Amino acid sequence: MSGLRKILDAYVGDGTVPGAVGLVARGESVEVAVAGSRALDGASPMTRDSIFRVASLAKPVTAAAVMMLIDDGHLALDDPIATWLPELASPMVVRTPSSPVDDVVPAARPITVADLLDFRAGYGFPSDFSLPAVQPLFSELHQAPPRPRTVPEPDEWLARLSRVPLLHQPGEAWLYNACSDLQGILIARVSGRTLPAFLAERLLEPLGMVDTGFSVPARDLDRFTSLYAPRPQGGLELVDGPDGHWSSPPPFPSGAGGLVSTVDDLHAFARLLLGEGTAGGRRLLSAEAVRQMTTDHLTPAQRSAAALFLGGQGWGYGGSVDIERVEPWNVKGRYGWVGGTGTAAYVVPSTGEVTILLTQVEMTGPTPPTLMNAFWEYAAGAGFPEGA
Repeated sequence: MSGLRKILDAYVGDGTVPGAVGLVARGESVEVAVAGSRALDGASPMTRDSIFRVASLAKPVTAAAVMMLIDDGHLALDDPIATWLPELASPMVVRTPSSPVDDVVPAARPITVADLLDFRAGYGFPSDFSLPAVQPLFSELHQAPPRPRTVPEPDEWLARLSRVPLLHQPGEAWLYNACSDLQGILIARVSGRTLPAFLAERLLEPLGMVDTGFSVPARDLDRFTSLYAPRPQGGLELVDGPDGHWSSPPPFPSGAGGLVSTVDDLHAFARLLLGEGTAGGRRLLSAEAVRQMTTDHLTPAQRSAAALFLGGQGWGYGGSVDIERVEPWNVKGRYGWVGGTGTAAYVVPSTGEVTILLTQVEMTGPTPPTLMNAFWEYAAGAGFPEGA
């Protein structure tokens, strides 16, 4: 039994998760381990092709799609988004982050495409969730956790967002999540296609990501995992079953957290990034687009203010970028992100390493759970396959 399988088995055995799939790779050498079941009843063994709600692992995929439109010449980083999202042409900003939502001033400059990509548009979650201008993100826009059936369709969602003031001036601060949903709407309006259709044609189908999308077809529901959350008193409670939120196309395809996927599909996307935008001899993204995605764009002060989410690391487009070795698994340039449904996927461009962990238990906050830390520690040590 591999070391990776032993780690997964241990966390399944103590009831932390019903099941898990992990992948650790370097170049062509790939180790995959599968443990547990797709549901607590234990009747459906976890398999390598099990389908998971990957939550915020959608963010790098959505950012890559925006970069495709930039590569195509349909967008530029410094373009004001109001050209395509006129609802946000004249945003207002709360006077201070703690100000009431009606104490506002005009935005000092337009929101740009780059602001959406680097999460500095002024919309999103800060470290203090209690701030007045943050509350509508929960109550009106259903920003977290992902529940696709509860969110209105994109035009209505954007109309609601336009009535919410920015928490910071554009470019001033890093704020989590909302910008990826705005990217999804931007992709649809610029391309004239729905976000699911654009992703399928330009990214998912060329990469062979056949199990990735915003819902699970009926024929594949037998491979779909159930989703759980930890009970305060211990144990797990069911949040969503195979026939729940993701069993049909949602009104709002969330670029921030709406995708389902498998370990091999996510590995295909990781290989695209490691290949500097090429896969199977075909170029899907420019090398410059990948470089922009995997480069930190934040100032030291912005990284510090976002420490609850980023742990002192940086942010590229759609994912974090390691800038210092805080833990053994932090390698300079390591790019990727964590999903609130218990998922994580990272690449290390300098070494060709990929780490992907998929579980089906929601996180209780931005801090990675112990299983993720154990998985990353394994991958950082002697965990790569023989000869890798």
